Amino acid sequence: MMKMTLCPRMKRMNSSISRRNLFLSLIAFAACALLLAGPLAALAQKNVPRERIVEGKVVNKDGGPIGGAVVYLKNSRSNGVKTYIADEDGHFRFGELSQDTDYELWAESNTVRSKSRQISSFDNENKFYFVLKVSVAKSASLDTPSVSATGLTPQT
Repeated sequence: MMKMTLCPRMKRMNSSISRRNLFLSLIAFAACALLLAGPLAALAQKNVPRERIVEGKVVNKDGGPIGGAVVYLKNSRSNGVKTYIADEDGHFRFGELSQDTDYELWAESNTVRSKSRQISSFDNENKFYFVLKVSVAKSASLDTPSVSATGLTPQT
């Protein structure tokens, strides 16, 4: 068989065609990757569960903060209860709540309980803020007379 050799001009032309094909293939690949990256990233972001947070304030019937009140968060699925002691401004916060669980929230101070608030798994919100009102009785003043152990009012 006879071996065919290409002249130098044909070699250059053959080389430039293969470079052009490689360049066009790379551009086409990059364009496809960019077009697919957007929808895939959005789909991946949808499947990532976002953290739900519940925070708020415990107040008395006049709207003043109740520091030291105990706030309860009950998981309706497991019946587990988390607690949080409100700071001196009455603030509380629960984080890392499940998206697919219902919760019940209430506060107590001096054995008086607030109304319960519900958080539904069907609610699309991820951040909740509640004001829990506890109708606590006013503490006894030091200026009012008290009854002694004998039942008589002490004399001053």
